Parts: sequence; structure tokens; C-alpha cells
Amino acid sequence: MKKSHLWAAAAAALLLCSSPVMASTVGSSDIIPRPTQSIASKGEFPIPTGGFSFTVKGDKDEALSTYLSTLPTMFKTAAKASQANLSIQITGKGEGENYELTVTPKHITIKAPTAAGAFYGIQSLKQLASLPGATAIAACKITDSPRFPYRGLHFDVSRHFRSPEFIKKQIDAMALMKLNNLHLHFTDAAGWRMEIDRYPRLTEFAAWRPQADWQDWVDNGARYCERNDVRAAGGFYTKDELRQLVKYAADRHIRIIPEIEVPGHSKEVTSAYPELSCSGQPYTDEDLCIGKEATFKFIEDVLDEVIDVFPSQYIHIGGDEASKGGWRNCPDCQARMKAEGLKDVDELQSYAIHRVEKYLNSKGRSIIGWDEILEGGLAPNATVMSWRGTEGGITALKSGHDVVMTPGEFCYIDYTQDAAFKEPVSIGGYTPLSKVYSYEPLEKGLTAEDASHLLGLQANLWAEYVPTDQHAEYMYYPRTYAIAEIGWATPEKDYPDFHRRALQLNALLDSAGYNVFDLANEYGERRESLTPVSHLAKGCKVSYAIPWHQKYPAAGESSLTDGIRGGWTYGDHRWQGFAGDFEAVVDLGDIKPVHSLTTTFMHAPGAWVHLPQMVEYSVSSDGNTFTPVETVWTDLDPNYGKIMMKPYTSTVSNPSEARYVKVRAKGHDRPGAWLFVDEIIVN
Repeated sequence: MKKSHLWAAAAAALLLCSSPVMASTVGSSDIIPRPTQSIASKGEFPIPTGGFSFTVKGDKDEALSTYLSTLPTMFKTAAKASQANLSIQITGKGEGENYELTVTPKHITIKAPTAAGAFYGIQSLKQLASLPGATAIAACKITDSPRFPYRGLHFDVSRHFRSPEFIKKQIDAMALMKLNNLHLHFTDAAGWRMEIDRYPRLTEFAAWRPQADWQDWVDNGARYCERNDVRAAGGFYTKDELRQLVKYAADRHIRIIPEIEVPGHSKEVTSAYPELSCSGQPYTDEDLCIGKEATFKFIEDVLDEVIDVFPSQYIHIGGDEASKGGWRNCPDCQARMKAEGLKDVDELQSYAIHRVEKYLNSKGRSIIGWDEILEGGLAPNATVMSWRGTEGGITALKSGHDVVMTPGEFCYIDYTQDAAFKEPVSIGGYTPLSKVYSYEPLEKGLTAEDASHLLGLQANLWAEYVPTDQHAEYMYYPRTYAIAEIGWATPEKDYPDFHRRALQLNALLDSAGYNVFDLANEYGERRESLTPVSHLAKGCKVSYAIPWHQKYPAAGESSLTDGIRGGWTYGDHRWQGFAGDFEAVVDLGDIKPVHSLTTTFMHAPGAWVHLPQMVEYSVSSDGNTFTPVETVWTDLDPNYGKIMMKPYTSTVSNPSEARYVKVRAKGHDRPGAWLFVDEIIVN
């Protein structure tokens, strides 16, 4: 079945479901995102089994009529205006994405100042008429408009390539939820995905690898291969395919924002064209060389071809996580810094971002980048996409820059959405639907001027651990529903009601062929984290021989004996983080019998979080001389990739009389490994 007809087929199946057992009347309270205002009236409009017969006025370029023709089972052009049960009017008076949807027992009217507004009115009607079991729509008048102008969804097609048909399928789902910006992450070390005529090695070599799965590729040395290699896995989009995607999205009032990552995350470029690196050697540098003019010629050449394909005002230039390591010892970069009067490599990156921005501005375009572009000084007209929390975004807002909020804690949907033991392998973290829904982009303390620069928000799905299309859909839905609601609806929250509507939309997408997360059978948060635990050490003082990392303090000195255990993620402000080993002493206050000792550690290898190699327990009466109790060694399969929490327990066969308990853990030997510690339980 062609994807363009998938929604129509689903609608047909649902419209025929008129069993009395399933019959129900749906209304404005069933829509995601929740409408701004709705006034109920008497009666209901029976959903026609043969689809809506419509007329359109004011559709000058006939784009809306053309779109409706792609859904012939749900919408068909009325032979006569008098025979229509749906009237659509684009007034042309005013701007924006607002609309009015009026439902009476005999007729439905959609009125909007623009084609975009009328389109969103159609999406509300389409959603209501497609909900499983719906046979009638309650009479009402909906007056609706978005809270934020930017409502986005991100696709990482570098780590795992997605076909144009997959992207089109997700565009249809985005349209249904009134999302209007699709961010395509085309380039990264894992593969270059856009055809560039002037640099053919990007798609003849850097778009292909001997292993299809990203993790397998990394484990085997992260090497590329020629396109004609029998092992070649990957792919790229031709310019014709991209132009078709741009049109498909534009017909659904969605803008595609292309991302070409500079200057970091560019190992695929420096391997295909090593002369653009600091070392001049392939497979050596992650960053482009800022000291070489050839680098800027490459960037400008690529951007010229990107601009030719994508009409988007914004061009995303990445700017995140540049290692900057090669720049420190590169003669070309050092010469550039001296010539430009730059004091450090942060300012060198800022120089590069400013230069790229100036070039794009000269072409009538604007840059948007991750919040690292703030480092060394923000380019004058740049828009910031804030992912490392919201601090960078707030800084940019207060300096008069436009901002799209996408903080990892709430908007990164590559994190697991349910209990780790039942979910696919992920990069780490725990971001259930309720967590995404709880996010409020407009933080307290912002002025009206600050708020005027907050464009909206976006959900990001990075695909290192998301190899298949089905897995990607599973991660997108239903969490994308929450992003859509936050971006469109007023800020009031009612999660039980949203959960009800999310279940309905899940059923709709499932019937349309999407692979959605089973929200109805969600396991939820780690059970141990829901109830405080009582034990001998609760409330006792902890002395740290090795300090916790400032990024993950949890509750500070009280964290490990406050009776509160952590959940499924190290980022929940309950787990305390250490960069390496761990050692602490608990003071029980006075001499007590110690029967057992338990400390729980986290394993999330995708985020460099590992169990300790061993945990050593010892006790003391005076705090000076400690007697070893037991050393507990890790017995986990080193290839185990899922998130887990493992308690290290020592049962004392002969109860010790002690006041002090020392816990020492040897961190994993992986470079950069983190250690996260839960409650130290003494009984």
C-alpha cells in the first residue's frame, strides 16, 4: 500500500466501525493538542460513513483542495455546494495558524484567515472522525490558535538512515498533531546523507559503512566503505528526493530545517577529505580545521547546495560538542587565532560560527545551532536550540536572541520511556510521557521581552540505539503528542485527561500502521523509588573521601542516607554521580550491631554509566581503624547493554558492633566512565 493512502485506508476502516458496543460521541475534549477554547451546543453531527462532502472558498493556490484529494475516503468534493456537509473558508483577512471549527447537527464549518489555519482545522476534524469507535461529533464551536510558532520534531538520519517514505509517513503524523518544523540531522560521523555535487566522496564513501548497526560499526573501528562494496550499508538522499520531501512537507504546512554539522561531529568529512582536518590524515580528527581557508570554501560550497534545495529561513549548523583537541596543536589554527586576536579555542569556534552566519546572512538565510554556539560569544543574528538544560536558552533570550527549547531532561526521546528491563536498549535516561508532558518552556522570572524571543520547543530522537524504522516510531509515539500539546495549547496541565487522549490517539496511529509504545500497559517508575526506606543509617552523616561530581550532586551530603532511592535515570536528582571511584564513610552516631550492608549502583553503558568492578565494605568503632567485612565483585556480562540497577550486598554472618561503615567502590576501567550511587542501606 502506498504511504500517501495509508491514512485514508485507516480512516475507512474506522468509519465503518459502527457497532453499537463501540459507538461513541467525540468532541473537542478528545483532540491532541487541546484546543484553546470550545463552547458546547446541543446535538451532534453523525460521522458520514461515506466521508465528508466538502466545498472550499478562498483556496487561491488550491493547495488545501489538493491535500484533501489525497484522502478520498474521508473527504470528497461536493458536486454542489448545497450537498456539502463540510464548508471550508479561507478569508485572507489576517495572518497566523488560527481557525474556527463549528459543528452543528447538520453541518460543519471551518473558517480561517490563512490556508495554514484552515489546514489545522481539517486536522482537528480528521482526528475526531478517525478516533476508534467514533460515530458522531458533539456540536460545538472551537476557537483555536497555537501558543508558540515553533513546534518541532527532530530526525537523526545520520546514525541510521531513514527512507523518504518513512519521513513522509512521519510528516503525516506531525500534521495531525499540528507540528510545523521537521529538523533533519543530515551529517555526523556515522554518515553523510545529502547529495552534494561538488564533493562526491561524501556520498560515494562517507555515506556507507560495512556494518548497518551503529554500535556494531563503532565496535569494529568506525570505518567507512565504498558505495559499491558488497558490505555497504547506509544511504543518502538525492536532491530530487529532498525537493519532493520539501514539497510534501510544505503541502502539510511543515518546514524542513536541514542540519549540516560544523565544526565538530565531522569525522565523515575529514575521512573523505582529510585535507580539511588539522592532521591531514583520515580517521583522525572529529573537527574541521578552522585554520584552513579550504575548510570555509567547503562549508560555503555545501551550504550553497543546501540553500538551493531547502527554502527554509533557518539552516541548522550544529555547533555542538566540538572536541577542539586538534586545534590546540594545529599550526594553521594557532596562526588563525594569532591573526584574529583570539585568546582560546572557544573563541576560535565562535570565529567559525560568526563567519558561517555572515555567509548565510548574505544569502538571505539565518543560522540556528545547539547552545554550544554561545561559547566564545554568540553570533549576532543566531537562533539558539537549547539542549544542555535551559540555562543556555535563557542566557540567549535575555540577550535578545530567539530560542527553541529542547532540554535533554524533557525533550530527548532517545531515552527509555518505561522500565528499563522491558524496553529496548537505549542510550540511557528515563523520560516517560508524564515527564515530557510536565515540561513548561516559559520559566518563571522571564520578562515579557524575554518571552517574545521564545519561539517554542522541539523533541529530539538521536538514533545511535534506534536502528530500525519500527523502533523509531516506538520512541516517537506517544511522547511526541506531549510536545505537540505543550507547543500549541495553553500552559494548564491535566495529565490524567491528557493520558486518556493519548490512549485514543495511540489507537488511531496504531490503526494507521504506526508502531506505537503500549501506553495502556506502562510499567512506570522504579518501584523502590516510590517508597522511602528505613534503616540504621537513615539520616546519618556521610563523609566523602572522593567528592561527588558537581553535575550530579543529588541532595548533597544527605543523598546516600536520606531514605530516598533513585529511579530509572541518573538524571532524576536522586542518584549521586562520581567520575571514577567512590569512597565514603557513614557515621551511625553510636555503636550499633551491623547485620547487612547494601549499596545500589547503576548500569547504563550508552551514557558511559557503569557498575563498579568491586565494592569493598569495612567497619570501625573509632573511625580510624577499619576491619574489612567483605568485597563484592561485579558478575555482570560485559556485553549487557540495557539499563539496570544492581545492589551490592554483604550479609554479615557474625554481626559486627560498629559506629562507622566505609564503602569503597572501584570504578569501571572504561575511559570516562561514570559511577552512580543510590542509598547506602545499613541493617
